[in-house]
Amino acid sequence: MAKKKKTSTKKIIKPRFQKTKSFFGNQQTQTIIGVFVILFAFFLLISFISYFFNWQEDQSQLSNFTDKNISVKNLLGKIGASISHFFIYKSFGVAALYIPFLLFISGISIFFKGKLKKVRKIWGWGVLGILWVSISFGFLAYKNSLFAGVLGYEINLYLQQFLGKTGLILLLLFLGISYLVIRFKLTPEALKNNFKSSKKNSDKVTESSIEGNNQPIELPLENIQSTLKTNSTNTETPLEKEDSDINSKDTFEENVEANDVEIAVDKIVEENHVNENLSDKLVKDFGEFDPTLELSNYKFPTLNLLQDYNESISVDQEELEANKNRIVSTLNNYNIGIDRIKATVGPTVTLYEIVPEAGIRISKIKNLEDDIALSLSAMGIRIIAPIPGKGTIGIEVPNKKPTMVSMKSVISSTKFQNSEMELPIALGKTISNETFVIDLAKMPHLLMAGATGQGKSVGLNAVLTSLLYKKHPAEVKFVLVDPKKVELTLFNKIERHYLAKLPDTEEAIITDTTKVVNTLNSLCIEMDARYDLLKTAMVRNIKEYNVKFKARKLNPNDGHKFLPYIVLVIDEFADLIMTAGKEIETPIARLAQLARAIGIHLIVATQRPSVNVITGIIKANFPARAAFRVTSKIDSRTILDGQGADQLIGRGDMLFSGGNDIIRLQCAFVDTPEIDKITDFIGSQRAYPEAYLLPEYSGEEVGTSIDINISERDALFRDAALVIVHAQQGSASLLQRKLKLGYNRAGRLIDQLEAAGIVGQFEGSKARQVLIPDEMALNQLLDNETN
Repeated sequence: MAKKKKTSTKKIIKPRFQKTKSFFGNQQTQTIIGVFVILFAFFLLISFISYFFNWQEDQSQLSNFTDKNISVKNLLGKIGASISHFFIYKSFGVAALYIPFLLFISGISIFFKGKLKKVRKIWGWGVLGILWVSISFGFLAYKNSLFAGVLGYEINLYLQQFLGKTGLILLLLFLGISYLVIRFKLTPEALKNNFKSSKKNSDKVTESSIEGNNQPIELPLENIQSTLKTNSTNTETPLEKEDSDINSKDTFEENVEANDVEIAVDKIVEENHVNENLSDKLVKDFGEFDPTLELSNYKFPTLNLLQDYNESISVDQEELEANKNRIVSTLNNYNIGIDRIKATVGPTVTLYEIVPEAGIRISKIKNLEDDIALSLSAMGIRIIAPIPGKGTIGIEVPNKKPTMVSMKSVISSTKFQNSEMELPIALGKTISNETFVIDLAKMPHLLMAGATGQGKSVGLNAVLTSLLYKKHPAEVKFVLVDPKKVELTLFNKIERHYLAKLPDTEEAIITDTTKVVNTLNSLCIEMDARYDLLKTAMVRNIKEYNVKFKARKLNPNDGHKFLPYIVLVIDEFADLIMTAGKEIETPIARLAQLARAIGIHLIVATQRPSVNVITGIIKANFPARAAFRVTSKIDSRTILDGQGADQLIGRGDMLFSGGNDIIRLQCAFVDTPEIDKITDFIGSQRAYPEAYLLPEYSGEEVGTSIDINISERDALFRDAALVIVHAQQGSASLLQRKLKLGYNRAGRLIDQLEAAGIVGQFEGSKARQVLIPDEMALNQLLDNETN
């Protein structure tokens, strides 16, 4: 009985402590506290200043504080006069003026950041400084308590009795110097180095005006500065100008350098014909290219935006013992003996591992699944016979009191925080209560299925939340498809940070089927363009490409740029298949087959995992599967190629297959208000001028057979024809890269090339067929036209 009382007391105290902690950790609470502290700082400052002018008249009135007929001259009344009298006259004197400053800094820190540790540090150093000033004034203004305060005056007298005046002067000097050295890290070496560096910078200005320009490899700095000035004045859009006003001058200059330094350097390379060693010199001079520099002040979401839940797993020994006895007795009824049995308690399910006696057939135990479920009076019994990698048979039994797994617990886990994966996703916790983290970049695509209300949409939110907590906006972009129009709407707030969309579209989150088709085909164009970049860079995948680009070994003039990962999320795939069919399935299959190496990854979710929705081609290219509870064994076999998903208990209970083993997980729960807070936090920060733009694609393009007048042809028609014939690939994206054109002009050139009989008709996302075999045949064709 004593144990039960102890346990129940623990359960009552812990939630109260958590409620208090979450109350003060709440962003709204911190905002209110911050505003109060800032206003109180102004209150004290005004009352202190007023006290210095009126203290002699007000001092005699303070004894009659409650008398309504007596008034004071302090601007903040009797309360202001009383507080000022306490802090200035009775305590610290003039040094008390530092208290409003400390309060103001504390209020600002709480209001904007909520960092209470920083507030404690500010006050620790502040109180020491106030005491030093008060004692020093007590020594200098010996008989004037207004300057030193009673506290400073009395401490000064006390120290003089023991140390004398000379000793007190030496002590105050020592304490003052120690304060400056420790607080501001002032050392003779640091002061000397600062003096040298400032002198060196002034000398550099003089030397640069005298030095000659004899060696071409020493030129980049001057040329880069002039190029940067030209680029920064000519290419600024109104929206970029608005964003630049938010930042300081130094931050803007860093952003300009990050975006334009490669172009400037590459111009110098072409002008001076410098060899391959220039990239090493550039890395030495400028450092590696940093893709996050444009949003260098970006702050990742904090953990206090996520909800706390009571996640302590209560182990009921009576329940474990009763289940064990029922399993053993049920198996004995069918003459199946057991050597040993052990239990592993998870948040939702307990795994009972049994070792049968020698000679017992595993299939015999497997066939008793329904009998064991009946004896345990439990829903969702699953038998794993045998457990891969172990010489045991597993029986998974749902707990009577399941424990919720919060998103905060998996995000804050060491396994996720220290993960070095390219695209880490914290899905939830295993039966052994370990955080389960996977790398989307290695899966490389994820197929999710589950009946309505079983946790599928929460699973998608868990995936997106994981990436938001781990990857900078420069490193990953999302293409979100939401036919239901309600599940992913909150992510609209981070459009200019994380989302990708087609040009000239208002909403980044796609809900219209026609736009889905266009977007998928646009991703195919992006995929082809990225493969061309990998080919010219002579690398095999996006990771190697970005490493090479950061090392400044790729020329931006050749179209090279830093490539972010692109994650395509489709919330209800079955609805799209019903409305668009092959138009959706073909680009999806093409992306699933080819897009892994260039950093485009797919996450497809559906309520109905039937064979006409999840076809063989799609299944073959989605080795990673996440199955929530489904209604039938057929659906389970469709999604997992085996049974089990129909025996889950719902509410986030899921099976994950990475291609080999099937792992049972409790999916991390992230609620809509939590997503709202995270997107608000990110959306309130400085963003890119617009969302990441995908290549243009028009679903209505069907080519043209109308003859175009030769006089109306583009000035670059012959150049475009040569590019197409040499590459033997007829695509607008190729002309964009080679001739540095916009998509519309490149599209018109393709139409003109088709009318001239140089390329074939439009064939969807595929490149057009080139009808001219070589340059000689092209010249002959064009000469005949002019004749």
